[in-house]
Amino acid sequence: MTWDDGNPYVDKLADGVYAYIQPAGGWMVNNCGVIADGAGTAVLVDTTSTERRNRAVLAEVAKVSSGAPRAVVNTHHHPDHTYGNGFLPAETLVIGHDKCRDEVLAAGLEATRVITSPDYGNLVLRPPNVTFSDRMTLHLDSFGVELQHVGRAHTSNDVVVWLPEQRVLFAGDLAFAGGQPFLLEGSVAGFTKAIAHMRALAPEVLAPGHGPVCCGDEVGVLLDDLDAYVSYIAEVAEASFKQGLTPLEAAVKHRDNRFRDWAETERFVGNLHRAYSELKGNPVDTRLTVPSVWPDMVAFHGGPIACHA
Repeated sequence: MTWDDGNPYVDKLADGVYAYIQPAGGWMVNNCGVIADGAGTAVLVDTTSTERRNRAVLAEVAKVSSGAPRAVVNTHHHPDHTYGNGFLPAETLVIGHDKCRDEVLAAGLEATRVITSPDYGNLVLRPPNVTFSDRMTLHLDSFGVELQHVGRAHTSNDVVVWLPEQRVLFAGDLAFAGGQPFLLEGSVAGFTKAIAHMRALAPEVLAPGHGPVCCGDEVGVLLDDLDAYVSYIAEVAEASFKQGLTPLEAAVKHRDNRFRDWAETERFVGNLHRAYSELKGNPVDTRLTVPSVWPDMVAFHGGPIACHA
């Protein structure tokens, strides 16, 4: 299967390294990763949002490894990447940044009350039980897996999963391929730094949190596009803030832009809310939540926002 089929599929990135791609993309529909070493040990990169979708991921894991997954790495706390933790075997370690654990516990199952259409199944909240603050390395049978916190960008707790031997990068939601990135709970300036961090690693293959895998020159193109998008957010925010426009008014005024065909255009409004907060001089960790800006995003979207989970 491929991206155009619309069904989840497995993309082999290197020997023992796979991306589980969910082409519908959008809200609550993300990509995951599977890393299997020569001994058959599996490490997952993220889970997904519903019981049905996580059962499908685990079925694919079983094809390329032996036994239960040894660990899962949550690239950040958002529910599409963490709700599936509760469907993993009890012996599977859940690894994430220190703040990932805090945010999973703080948010609880709030997303199910904002995005109500999916059948989530029997969700059980399960935050990371192994956490780190900056760097951590998982030593598998034949190679290492580096976990790197990149600072506040998409969220407060973004982690990339880097395989230096294979030159493969699992970027989580620091990379959206074909969709607008979301900075509401992160930082405009921080997202730019995170892009520079990923660029410095010089990955040959990049698996985004949403969208198809990028290889070779496609990686640079994607990072350039993300850089340009974040710069555009900063530019619109600065001009609109000076004009006294609200984030929603600014988004409507600048609706016709080069990124208008990227999926989830309603995120434009949320990103402007974060940019405005920074322009006001608020602390970088000022909390802005999805429920608080969801009405503005719905208004900009022109009606209910679809979720295909």
